[in-house]
Amino acid sequence: MLTVDEALRNILAHGSPLPARPCRLTNAAGRVLAASLSTPHDSPPFDKAMMDGFAVCSRALLPTDSDSVLTLRVLETITAGTVPTQSPGSDSACRIMTGAPLPDGADCVVPIEQVRFDDTAPTVVDIPAECITAERHVLRQSATVASGTRLLEKGTVLRPQHIAVLAEFGLSEIPVVPAPSVAVLATGDELIPVQEPLFPGRIRNSNEPMLTAQIRRAEADPCPLGIARDDPGHLKERIETGLACDVLLLSGGVSAGTRDLVPQQLQAAGVEEVFHKVQMKPGKPLWFGVRSDGDRRCLVVGLPGNPVSSMVCFEVFVRPLLDSLAGRPERTDTRSGTARLTKDLSVRGNRTTFYPSVVIRSADGLSATPVDWGGSADLISTAQATGLCRLEPRDDTYRAGDMVPVLCWDPPEPSSAS
Repeated sequence: MLTVDEALRNILAHGSPLPARPCRLTNAAGRVLAASLSTPHDSPPFDKAMMDGFAVCSRALLPTDSDSVLTLRVLETITAGTVPTQSPGSDSACRIMTGAPLPDGADCVVPIEQVRFDDTAPTVVDIPAECITAERHVLRQSATVASGTRLLEKGTVLRPQHIAVLAEFGLSEIPVVPAPSVAVLATGDELIPVQEPLFPGRIRNSNEPMLTAQIRRAEADPCPLGIARDDPGHLKERIETGLACDVLLLSGGVSAGTRDLVPQQLQAAGVEEVFHKVQMKPGKPLWFGVRSDGDRRCLVVGLPGNPVSSMVCFEVFVRPLLDSLAGRPERTDTRSGTARLTKDLSVRGNRTTFYPSVVIRSADGLSATPVDWGGSADLISTAQATGLCRLEPRDDTYRAGDMVPVLCWDPPEPSSAS
């Protein structure tokens, strides 16, 4: 039986990023850039004004005392989005707005607040000589970046600021690592849909909505397939549907019961088993395999049917796998760390235990408070948890103050007292 770390290494060995796909810029937020991009033109693409005011050519104006005031003719008004038609000279200026192209020869913009100008007599402007300095309030073409400069590197996780930069350069479609598609198939005759009333011997299918929510939190695309009965034909049909996705998650049917049909049906579907069973609690029956069909593959994870076991196995194994497929293998690091236990805790047996806990961040680092958890059948208490403590088997009790590894649902938040 594999250890937790051995099982995770086996899974991640198959977690190389998915092939790049073109993506519209409007849908690219959160995706990983699959190729480095360079600027297709200068930024800014023309010389432009950085203030509302008057564009002048300082070189053309006659030398004057700094205390003097120049009265200049106003040739035209240049607004953003228009093209200048005249050039200022020794006795003239152009009124200009922020972001508008500078007229030929202009090398200075005098802010409107520093001149005397009357909109009722817009043909002249009085400008103090002391306000005229070459290159003042102008931004020259390519001053920000020149054409052909590296813009974003391959592997960049695209955030809103990256989207804005790409839009500035007209890159409306870009290559990204796509979000993995993940099929979810719950198995078992005992399951009924969430909306149906209970009757003897049945339980509601809580795994599908739970796993769907976990997949969305991992920024992957869930594809819920409903419930597969403990019938070889029905199970085969649903498995084939799920194998069309990048990942197929099955819950239930991977233990050793008489109705645990999943492994044999996966084998019949051409899925090659990589391992079965992990030395952990909860989640021992975990199954992992791969189906390859030419250049296409599907990674298959058989999760235990117990909801707490499925939840834990998803966070420990499936979520890092989805991050790797999406090109973000480092993201697990933001959710893991070492925390100080706040109370004593004993674990029994010889398996690694993942214990639901409340993990918070304070000035002293992370702390973890195990919830009152009744074991793998106790789903309700996990609603209080924000993560898991990883506890290795040992003879003595874990004591308050001991440091233990933790894995959180999300990056730990500061406590209200910190």
